[in-house]
Amino acid sequence: MAGGLTSDSPHLPTPAQIEAYGNGGFRFGGMSHRGSLLCLPDGIWAWPVTQVGEITSTALLPAFERGDVLDVFLIGVGRDPWPLPERLRTRFRDLGISADTMATGAAVRTYNILLAENRRVGAALIAVE
Repeated sequence: MAGGLTSDSPHLPTPAQIEAYGNGGFRFGGMSHRGSLLCLPDGIWAWPVTQVGEITSTALLPAFERGDVLDVFLIGVGRDPWPLPERLRTRFRDLGISADTMATGAAVRTYNILLAENRRVGAALIAVE
C-alpha cells in the first residue's frame, strides 16, 4: 500500500461525481463506500485518514505523485475548519497545484462543480457521520 492508499486498485478506475456523503461514507458511480476517499484523475480510492491530524505528506503522496495532471486539490476536513500546514501548502505550490481545505460537504460540492467543468481536480475527503 503505497502513498496513503488502502489498496493497489481504485474503487472506481475513473473520476466520478460524489452523489452523496454522510453516515460515515460516500456514494459515487453507483456504489457506496464507508470511510474517507481520495478522488484522483485515475480513479476513486479508499483513503485511511479519519481525522485532520492524520493528513501528512505520506497520506497526500498519491496527490503529489499526480502533480502533472492536477491543477486544484481540495481537502475535505470533516466539519470543523482546519488550515493546511505551511509545509504541505508549500509542497502543493511547488508542484503548481492550488490546494484548499474546507468542510467535507463544501469540498464535495466544489469537487463536483470543478469535475463537471472538466477541470483537473482532485480531492481528499474525510468521511463525516
